[in-house]
This record gives sequence, C-alpha cells and structure tokens, in this order.
Amino acid sequence: MDNQALQRDFDRDGYIGLPQFWSPLEMAELQNNLQRFIETVLPTLPPERVFYEDKARPESLKQIQQLYEYDDYFHKLMFDSPFQAVAEAVLKGPVVAKNMQYFNKAPGHNQPTPPHQDGYYFNLDPCEAVTLWFALDEVDEENGCVRYARGSHRGGLLPHGRTQTLGFSQGLLDRGPCEDPETMVACLAQPGDLLAHHALTIHWADGNQSAIRDRRALGFIYYSAAAREDRLRHEAYQQELADSLTRAGKL
Repeated sequence: MDNQALQRDFDRDGYIGLPQFWSPLEMAELQNNLQRFIETVLPTLPPERVFYEDKARPESLKQIQQLYEYDDYFHKLMFDSPFQAVAEAVLKGPVVAKNMQYFNKAPGHNQPTPPHQDGYYFNLDPCEAVTLWFALDEVDEENGCVRYARGSHRGGLLPHGRTQTLGFSQGLLDRGPCEDPETMVACLAQPGDLLAHHALTIHWADGNQSAIRDRRALGFIYYSAAAREDRLRHEAYQQELADSLTRAGKL
C-alpha cells in the first residue's frame, strides 16, 4: 500500500477506491462470520443497535451498529487491522475507532440514501474523519452504488435538513453539487473492494432497483485523534434519532 499515493488522491478527490482489498478466502471467512453473527448474536443486541425497514419482516434488516462491541471476529477487523491502517494513512496520523456498521439495501426496499456529509453527524472540531465502505456484494447502478461529488470535501460543512430515510435523518439541502457531471462519480464495486471518503465529502446512493440482489456492505468510521467531539450534541442527536425510529416502528 503506497501511503503517499493514497494521501494524494484522498486529499485531491475526497475519496479513494481500493479494488480487491480483501482476498476471496478472506471474504469467505467474513461472510461466514457475518451469517453467524446475524443468526446467533443479533437476537441478543439492544434494540437501538438494529434497524429494519419493517420490524415485522426479518429479511428487511437494514443496519446493525457497533458490531465490534459484540463479537471478537469483528473486533479484530476494527482495531490494529488493514482497515485501520488505511484510515491512518489517509488522515496522516493516529485515529480513534468509532463505529462498525452493517448496511443492506434489500431487494424490494428501494429507498435511496440522500446526499449528505458524514461530518454533519459526527460533530467534530476539526472535522477530520474517514468512513470506509466495504462491499460484500457486487454493487452497480441497479442495486444502489455509492456516488461521490469529487472534491466536495474542500467546501466545508454544508446545511442539512430533515429526511425520511431510515438511518439518515439529515440530508443536504442544496443538491447542486450532486448534479454536476464534471464531479459526480458512480463507484461500482465487487465483493472485497474498499472505498474510503472524508467526513466532508458529499455522497449518496440510489435505491436498490433489483428484484433479487442484495446490496450489503460494512462501514468503518475512524476519527482523527486530533479531532474533538461535541459529545453532548452528538448524544442528543443519537437519542432523537432513536426516539423517532422507535415511534416509526423501525427499531
């Protein structure tokens, strides 16, 4: 891994792509452990850690939060791992591990991910953090690939407002940066491919239009060790989000 090249591309574009970051053998082990986690660990998790599109339908599982807190295998993926090494490379120094999430856009659940900046949720000063998006399935435009506004991280934190999308309660108010063909990038991915984007990079995804294909991924969030979190504001947001999802029957 050429750290200088990663830093150069990340600083220029606000994101990088690392094809075949994980080998087929490593992917098979991960898939087996994920299935084990869903079958045996998931039923024991606090309800605020698990989101469904429809709680009455287990197949509509949308998100799992903080996997590494509940399982040794995922803990090893989060800490002192190749994933953490990428985070340290692009942020140019030590990082603090904050979250590992499982995401899915299941077939027939076509809600898009609205354009947003992760930094809006993080409440950091300075806003120095990275999200790693790790593909578990083949991902293309049909089932909702990640899209970036290249270079948008240089524009600072932009105004956000309320959305109706599960897990993304705030979205960008001005969609202009998402509609510029000069900067809009669709990132197709194969299982084992890794994307990494800055907390200020605008990104979004369409809904899953496939009738049969899942769109699963793991998300890793690392803050720069130099960043300071407004914990009261962050916790208040998380509580408000949990309350709204409970009222909607999503938790």
